Amino acid sequence: MRNVKMLYFAWLRERIGVAEEDLAVPDGVITIADLIAWLRLRSAGHLAAFTTTTSLRCAVNQDFATPETLIATGDEIAFFPPVTGG
Repeated sequence: MRNVKMLYFAWLRERIGVAEEDLAVPDGVITIADLIAWLRLRSAGHLAAFTTTTSLRCAVNQDFATPETLIATGDEIAFFPPVTGG
């Protein structure tokens, strides 16, 4: 198990019901894609938040991440919708 800090923004926070949580991630969860699959199993709110990932962005330690990005103990992982600017 590895401990990570999760941050949820906008509609993800609303669906999950918390803005952040500290989680012990199983050893088999090594990428962002693995993490999303595991998070879907945690609660109905997590499932609702991660059912569709096409409109989802992720950052690990404040750097943009892809589904293939590896996660490590102590990482801060943030999920948020795409941001638009003008």
